Amino acid sequence: MTHDLSPTARALLAFEAIQNRPGLTGDELAARLGVTDRAARRYVGILREAGMHVESVSGRYGGYSVGRGARVPPLMFSTAEALGLVMALLRGWHGSINTSDPAATALGKILRVLPDSAAAPAEALRRVVAQNPSDAAATPDASLTAQVAHACETHSRLQLAYRSRPGSDHSMVVDPWAVVVRHGRWYLLCWSVTADARRVLRIDRIVSAEPIDGGAAPPIDLDPIREVEDHLADGWTHHVEVHIAATFDEVARYVPRALGRLVQLDAHTCALRGSTDDPTWYAAQLGFIPAPFTLVGSDAVRVALNALADRLRAAVCSEPASPNATCSHQAGRAERTG
Repeated sequence: MTHDLSPTARALLAFEAIQNRPGLTGDELAARLGVTDRAARRYVGILREAGMHVESVSGRYGGYSVGRGARVPPLMFSTAEALGLVMALLRGWHGSINTSDPAATALGKILRVLPDSAAAPAEALRRVVAQNPSDAAATPDASLTAQVAHACETHSRLQLAYRSRPGSDHSMVVDPWAVVVRHGRWYLLCWSVTADARRVLRIDRIVSAEPIDGGAAPPIDLDPIREVEDHLADGWTHHVEVHIAATFDEVARYVPRALGRLVQLDAHTCALRGSTDDPTWYAAQLGFIPAPFTLVGSDAVRVALNALADRLRAAVCSEPASPNATCSHQAGRAERTG
């Protein structure tokens, strides 16, 4: 109900209601505000006096709507709407958002006019993306992600419900340290009070997050991005080692940290040592390395590489081929060189 609000506040609520639902009738507006029909009309009059173009159409299909005029009406967002808008802009952003790019400056304007309840978490999201440029991410729930990012900045302890796999939810208490966006996913780097260990959690698997008493700041020397990349590269089911016929400097930019650690073996060779739970994905990533390489570890990745090679050979054949078939142009070349 609005009986404790000033006429100006009630007029703004009327404007928000009309903005959210064009065609709202006088009776419906009065019901939403909890006032009489006459009072609702008075609030519409206040808006018009302030230069806001509120139009009305009489008749069965009439009602109020916000028209187009010389003066820009105020934008009124709920917390969920504001966070959803910020997240929609940040989703898939490439490069720095602290630039003169029109979308970046528009985001800054939105953040400046948000209410306090939305501004702090939205600003926390903006800083997360500023620290993780060039990663297009499939974003999890906007409100929950903003809450987690804000908890990282305020060092607020969280009680999480976490879903490690479908049908397997469990509770944990964490001190959140940083939100990191890597390889299309959003991760929470934290200290698990429950497990007494560092953890990297996928935010899309966090079912709920509730602030509780306590909390601690992250280590002073913490490098969140490096920490998450180390986690993504190590400790998975299939251990992999690949020898690459090139120097570290020649191939380092083609080898993301999620594949493992790249080390120089000699003047002309380096080794990639890592692990994976997805041999098919790992094999595809190796295909981007622009140098000859030899897989010396992981039978699972070897099977995946062979399958990938068969698919690529089939792609350049003139006709679909079975796995053991030879493309006609390959056979011709073999006859000419045999």
